[in-house]
Amino acid sequence: MDTCVKDLVGEWFNTMPTTGRIYRLIDDAMDVSNSRSRQDAINALGTSGDPRAVRPLVDCCNDTDPEIRRHATIALLKLRSGRSVIALVERLKDRNEQMVTRQHAADALAAIRSYGAMNSLRERSLDPDEDPAIRSYVGLVLERTVIL
Repeated sequence: MDTCVKDLVGEWFNTMPTTGRIYRLIDDAMDVSNSRSRQDAINALGTSGDPRAVRPLVDCCNDTDPEIRRHATIALLKLRSGRSVIALVERLKDRNEQMVTRQHAADALAAIRSYGAMNSLRERSLDPDEDPAIRSYVGLVLERTVIL
């Protein structure tokens, strides 16, 4: 094996999906005709580690299906991209959103740890009009984040 090629074995970019596969996953994630295959594609995008997955997952955070929004939020948690902060903050702030999705959004924001993400978490934890359960959860997330 060539020395240059041997040096590249195990590099992060070798684990990225091939170009065709990532675009097939994106197409499946955006295909509104089959909810189950969408969820599978969204989960695969989250574990792909591919930055091209962020934009479609952000779009899925605004889907009308609450299960799609939940899966997209979990996928964004796995990717930890700063480009997803605005969408995750929207999920966290949406008082009509499922509690579990809001919790995943808080976890994702804490994992990203950008200034905007952490500031949004602090705002939620201090908002007296916020649901006490989410305030408490966000407080725990912030405590865990500070300890790390």
